[in-house]
Amino acid sequence: MKSPLIPLFQGGELNGYLWKEVNRKFMSHKPILTAPSINEFSNIKRYWDKEFDLVCAKILPGEYYVTTDNEGITTVLGSCISACIRDKETGVGGMNHFMLPETNEHKLNAGLESVVGNATRYGNYAMEHLINMILAHGGKRKNLEVKLFGGGKIIPTLGDVGQKNINFSLEYIDTEALKLVSKDLGDIYPRKVIYFPKTGKVRMKKIKDLHNETIASREKQYRSSIKDIEVVSDVELF
Repeated sequence: MKSPLIPLFQGGELNGYLWKEVNRKFMSHKPILTAPSINEFSNIKRYWDKEFDLVCAKILPGEYYVTTDNEGITTVLGSCISACIRDKETGVGGMNHFMLPETNEHKLNAGLESVVGNATRYGNYAMEHLINMILAHGGKRKNLEVKLFGGGKIIPTLGDVGQKNINFSLEYIDTEALKLVSKDLGDIYPRKVIYFPKTGKVRMKKIKDLHNETIASREKQYRSSIKDIEVVSDVELF
């Protein structure tokens, strides 16, 4: 009796049972992730998304990611903002995840306007690095389109930090004369966002049935790390 593990040929073809086994093993094989299309983002976590059948990059607060490949970029937002930006002609694009630094009330009362200016510079820094990376890899400024998400007030004790992030983002888009094609901002719920730069499509879900402790803890840690941070940057859009 022949073992079922040995390929049996019938008329030059594998029999039905063995074809099923071959297909099962082939389909269950996890694709091997290649290096990101831009070397600077080798530190970003990437994984194979079974639902969308492509590679997705997962970014955390303070991070950004740009790709020239057909990839997804995903994050979960509380009061932070994500700008999804791409060149609509070439499909090169990316996403950031940021908030403005918390400023010290005592310093503000003392009239240290540099603290306020520094917060704005940090927001500019987050936007400009994303845009410049897109432009450096084939994008053209005239072709850029922007989608904005986040700025939720998920925790009352965080005050109006989400609204400040929203105000900055909208003002930045207006000042830089960028094309805003879509936005979903504010409200009281966290958002999960998946962005596909090649097509410009976004899948977004407001998370209404999930406890916010993890998101809140992550954002508080991020806020603490950038509080009154000194931002010295000569980055300019080109």
